[in-house]
Amino acid sequence: MSRNPKVSVNNAGVKGFFDRARERARKLDLNEPLRPDIVISFEDAADMVRVLSTERVRLLGAARKRPASVSELASQLKRDPRAVSRDVELLESLGLLHSTYQPNPGHGRRRVVKPSASRYKLVANI
Repeated sequence: MSRNPKVSVNNAGVKGFFDRARERARKLDLNEPLRPDIVISFEDAADMVRVLSTERVRLLGAARKRPASVSELASQLKRDPRAVSRDVELLESLGLLHSTYQPNPGHGRRRVVKPSASRYKLVANI
């Protein structure tokens, strides 16, 4: 089984949830392998766009290129480190990013942000 699941973000809502559940049940009935995945589903495309703002999508892209500290990401994206930290926390709560803490000699520890997947699929149907 892959340690790096597929991450999909969509606005399929409850219908999408039940469609995915039926498909997974069908695969289990046929003894087909299930691929690990993370699905974040919004009821409304507007909610999805509000949560996954342009800056947060840029943050996901930067973290995907290489794990980096919040301050490195903020510098790279030309954003305030506190805003990047808040966005990292939100994206972590959704399962899109995760952080680890590493020693930072002379400065305590630093938070290193890593992607939860090597690729993200964002789908919005209007």
